[in-house]
Amino acid sequence: MCHNFTNPDKTCHLCPRLVDFLNTNRQLYPDFFNAPVPSFGNLQAPLLIVGLAPGLKGANRTGRPFTGDFAGNLLYSCLHDFGFSTGTYQARCDDGVQLIKARLTNAVRCVPPQNQPTGQEVRCCGAFLENEIRSMPNLKVILALGGLAHNAVLSVLGQKKSAFKFAHNVLHTFDWNGRQINLLDTYHSSRYNVNTGKLTTEMFVAVFKTLSQII
Repeated sequence: MCHNFTNPDKTCHLCPRLVDFLNTNRQLYPDFFNAPVPSFGNLQAPLLIVGLAPGLKGANRTGRPFTGDFAGNLLYSCLHDFGFSTGTYQARCDDGVQLIKARLTNAVRCVPPQNQPTGQEVRCCGAFLENEIRSMPNLKVILALGGLAHNAVLSVLGQKKSAFKFAHNVLHTFDWNGRQINLLDTYHSSRYNVNTGKLTTEMFVAVFKTLSQII
């Protein structure tokens, strides 16, 4: 057994390439977390935010999703401003931030080389994502940060990707096992997207306004 239902544990060996990469980074960065990064937040929350994967010197270092990654700066700011979290984000796992109406996770829980997981690695981690969704009885909306997260959610919920195409700040609704699932998309709050203007602060705030209307 290499998981605790919603999260892989540190002995998970489902993805050999990721295991090798973690082992390499344990040698290079012995003070980093260097393990599958567990989800953060309460399973009773109405919002699940799904990202791509931990960043090498961000979440893989701190052990908390989006913490220390550039992408976390805008994300945690909006979580606070819209009442989904308390505390002041300081890019550390011990900064006292608490999620009160949200849960954060990634489609792939281990840091991948060049921040690019393979399709097989996404599929291997899919069981944890599916279990996470099943374990959230009050879930009202899933926010997918980027196309990979969007496709990962659709895959684990057995939906056709052609029927629900990724588009920024677009809401998709479908039935899954007798539950209504709302899937909202946004461009990932990565350094590249922000620096190139593909995602602006105003665009990201607009997504959180949509979330607030749903929740």
